[in-house]
Amino acid sequence: MAVQASLAADTPPSPWSTVVRAVVLLTAITGVLLTAFAWPSVRSSVHDVPIAVAGPAAAVGQVSAALGQRLPGGFETTVVADTAAAERLIRDREVYGAIDVSSGTPQVIVASAASAAVAQTLQSVATGLSQAQAQGTRTAVAVRDLAALPADDPRGAGLAAGAFPLVMAGLLAALLLTRLVRGTARRVTGAVAFAITGGLAAAAILQFWLGSLNGVYWANSGAIALTVAATSLSILGLEALLGFAGFGLGAVAMMLIGNPLSGTSSAPEMLPGWSGTLGQLLPPGAGGQLLRSTAFFDGHGATRPVTVLVIWLALGVTLCLASTLRARRTVIVTAGLSEGGRITGLAYSSAIRRS
Repeated sequence: MAVQASLAADTPPSPWSTVVRAVVLLTAITGVLLTAFAWPSVRSSVHDVPIAVAGPAAAVGQVSAALGQRLPGGFETTVVADTAAAERLIRDREVYGAIDVSSGTPQVIVASAASAAVAQTLQSVATGLSQAQAQGTRTAVAVRDLAALPADDPRGAGLAAGAFPLVMAGLLAALLLTRLVRGTARRVTGAVAFAITGGLAAAAILQFWLGSLNGVYWANSGAIALTVAATSLSILGLEALLGFAGFGLGAVAMMLIGNPLSGTSSAPEMLPGWSGTLGQLLPPGAGGQLLRSTAFFDGHGATRPVTVLVIWLALGVTLCLASTLRARRTVIVTAGLSEGGRITGLAYSSAIRRS
């Protein structure tokens, strides 16, 4: 103890240049974090949001002109013949809502479960249409919610707030497994097992306690499990291949890019520029859309997010396998050659254990 105290006392303090570098680095990190999380929210707006317009050509033309004046470039409209066709597009998650003038009396059909933010925008459009009725009449335009959020969580707060913890769960799973578990096969097995148990637990909390989800519990659990598995396994694969740099790359991709650009709290189409499209190509965005599909739309619209998540999961497993094969070849080549050029059994078994 006396020797350690003496060494500590004799250790000189860090030079001031180290302090300056630390301050600059921390300031840069703060700026990056603030930009990553604040920029999408501050710059979000309605642009090219897909909606349907149902009715005869003349009425549809008037509605389209009114939308163009009220929110230029805000909507991408699909013209359908009647109410049933518009509702079908909403249930299939091809559009977020519809303006129906097929019956002569305008009505706005929303789906708050698809996006509460878009539903609110369409409700404001309904107000605008009510005020712009022809010949000075101001008949209120009815608003109908075809796919409503649960009564216990009418604003969708649980679904929006749950996105970040699920990303963190995938990151923490990858971090703990790389630090506590040796062997790639065991790490992959641990990640898959945690994704299943974590999916069951998270879906139970969101659905049975907070009341933020509808639908079939097992389907919601599967959606969450696939999201966590895609996140953790892709980071595990990067770490296995590139070491700590791979883990950092995966963490940045999932937390600083994927989570802010997921569009879970609003809609991907409301994010600035191309960021919403990019967010849907990463596990956080794809997972959020998949959970909405299973919870509120009977699985409609799930094909694309499932495809994205499976690709990320397969990429992670592939990277883990590539790292295992590389490590196995390294062990065999460096430690397994006998004097005659043959591989010894000891070296081969060592390579197997490392994998």
